[in-house]
Amino acid sequence: MTDILMPALSPTMEEGTLAKWLVKPGDTVESGDLLAEIETDKATMEFEAVDDGVIEELLVTEGAEGVKVNTPIARMVGEGGGLPAPKPVIESAPLPEASSPPPAVAIPTEKPMPSLAPATGKRVFATPLARRIAADKGLDLKIIKGSGPRGRIVKADVENAQPSAVTPLAAVVPQSADAETVKAMYADRTIEEVPLNGMRKTIASRLTEAKQTIPHFYLRRSVQLDALMRARKEINIGLEESGRKLSVNDFIIKAVAKALIDNPDCNAVWANDRILKVTEADVAVAVAVEGGLFTPVLRDADRRALTSLSEDMKDLAGRARDKKLKPHEYIGGATAISNLGMFGIENFDAVINPPHGSILAVGAGMKQPVVQADGSVGTAMIMSMTLSCDHRVIDGALGAVFLASIAGYLENPLSMLV
Repeated sequence: MTDILMPALSPTMEEGTLAKWLVKPGDTVESGDLLAEIETDKATMEFEAVDDGVIEELLVTEGAEGVKVNTPIARMVGEGGGLPAPKPVIESAPLPEASSPPPAVAIPTEKPMPSLAPATGKRVFATPLARRIAADKGLDLKIIKGSGPRGRIVKADVENAQPSAVTPLAAVVPQSADAETVKAMYADRTIEEVPLNGMRKTIASRLTEAKQTIPHFYLRRSVQLDALMRARKEINIGLEESGRKLSVNDFIIKAVAKALIDNPDCNAVWANDRILKVTEADVAVAVAVEGGLFTPVLRDADRRALTSLSEDMKDLAGRARDKKLKPHEYIGGATAISNLGMFGIENFDAVINPPHGSILAVGAGMKQPVVQADGSVGTAMIMSMTLSCDHRVIDGALGAVFLASIAGYLENPLSMLV
């Protein structure tokens, strides 16, 4: 008899929802057969068996939320083995976090990202949840012994840490009022409680982490888009027969990618105790979806034609709204673009999505009066941009040069086409 475990469908996944069983007790399965559909905070994915056998029992029900990675979700016996009488299905899915990895018998259909092996020195290996709990409690992870796979610190290690693990100078983060306290404030009003889905929980957790741990600073600048608008109009006239059409956002993606290549020190991410510089220019773009947002990544954007970027962006955005993106399509990049110009927002400050080193917030292009080179007053299409930088990765002068490079490509669009 072998346990089938809840798979990790992305490098950051700690729990998921068992959306649908594709097998039932008594079914014979072969390696490669689909077993279930699993919902993560980002997408619904299928996973498959790696061994042949017969499903003995299902341990969690369809729709069970909060099922921890490596939790047994079903049992299987070798093909031809006898089946005992079926046991009742367990309603409550979450189980205690495993201290060591049980043998895996099922894998996601998508190839998982490789995990990092522990290293010597000051590097601390811990799950994201363990890091958040440690930060909340003011605990020093460096003196906590990990009981997880290959010495990784897990939730239980932090919760069971002795008082000696408290860092004397650790900052105490104020906690928000609990739900009952807040509800009491509105006792005389009609309210509707909206439970948090996996995506909203992840957004809340990651953005709280970002604002508490990333030292943001902001660089603002405006660009004139008249030359870009003329170039875009001419290109789109040539594309009419093909049914394709470029957006201003396509040019922005290209400009950011080219600027990353021009400023390789900005093409970098924060990795806890070091900076990782990326060679390729991969750009993430925020896409609003029901209940949250995705940041699909356009890879090698500096080397691709505008039409290719445009088609890829439309495809990624459409599948993001349907929650059909695969992990490798929304993980990666060193910077991101958040464009709220289509909503009439003139300017705003975006929150960095860790481990990115920066994010570019783009406002609406608007006709504004400007002073021309000869001193006369005219009008121009002006767009405001704000670059949020992680000061651990990008210093002020470096960020200023990076933003100037982006502006240079947008104001001289033909320069990004050669």
